[in-house]
Amino acid sequence: MARILEELEPVVGSVEVVPGAGGIFDVHVDGDLVFTKKMIGRYPNPADVLPLIRERLGV
Repeated sequence: MARILEELEPVVGSVEVVPGAGGIFDVHVDGDLVFTKKMIGRYPNPADVLPLIRERLGV
């Protein structure tokens, strides 16, 4: 998470972490789901998530 925040700091206004139950790990950008752990069956590495966030942000 720290790497994602460091790399996107110039373009991201805020980040909200919402605790979940049952191993849920979802990433939303402006309310849109861009990643869920169900996509790859494990917790992601930054390289799994960063391209999806960048694409959604247009950076």
